[in-house]
Amino acid sequence: MSSVAGLLVLAAVLLTAVPASAADDLIDPDRPDLSVSARLVAPGFVQIESGVLYQKTSLAGVAPDRRLSIEASLRVGVLDWLELRLDGEPFVRLRGEDDDTGIGDFSIGAKIRLWKPPAGSPWPTLGILPFVKLPIAESPIGTERPDFGLTAIASLELPANFSLDLNARASAIGQTGPSGYLIQAFTSASLSYKLSSHVGGFTEFFFNTRDERDGGDEAGIHVGLTYLVNPNLALDCSVLTSLIGRAPDYAVRAGVSMRFGR
Repeated sequence: MSSVAGLLVLAAVLLTAVPASAADDLIDPDRPDLSVSARLVAPGFVQIESGVLYQKTSLAGVAPDRRLSIEASLRVGVLDWLELRLDGEPFVRLRGEDDDTGIGDFSIGAKIRLWKPPAGSPWPTLGILPFVKLPIAESPIGTERPDFGLTAIASLELPANFSLDLNARASAIGQTGPSGYLIQAFTSASLSYKLSSHVGGFTEFFFNTRDERDGGDEAGIHVGLTYLVNPNLALDCSVLTSLIGRAPDYAVRAGVSMRFGR
């Protein structure tokens, strides 16, 4: 644990040493909400976003499922309109109907900005995020099948320091017994607001259709805070709960995002 703390301190020192010209813009993580924004990591920058997720899901007639995982994202700014990314769970621990510990799945994707309105325009920034899930995790942590999909993104700057991120995603989820794919739809709306120059909050609603043939639709609400330590370092925490379906009874996230500049 002391070595991890030492690495975090070293990272913070390195980040504060980034030249002022590279720190003119503030870090803008995609976590901890489920929605992604149309804003990109600038060309020449690398952003690492990581955290811990704990969630509990109650199931009729069986012990509740508990999941503890490490979340990680690597985002690389390539062009003014293009960001490449790797998202996944390096560690997952399941307890409940299934007990297992191992590595989770990873996905590769590219966030592409299709249109950015001029300053002061009321129109949103538009983007897409195609992705492919790599079936690294073994069952029961993963499905052992590849998934792929596309997220449409709209990010809107609102008055009074509010902003809104809207997502609509269609995914082909790999199935077994029988094999094949199930089309899943996911939609979300995340309303963010600046509480101060360092603290921001969000309230998010989400809905997704089933990801298994015998599953059901899910909907929930998600709230959280982000604290900007410096232009290249941010901390976050959030709580999620279900409204309908088999979404988690609750899920708690906490993490850190770091940006390294040219």
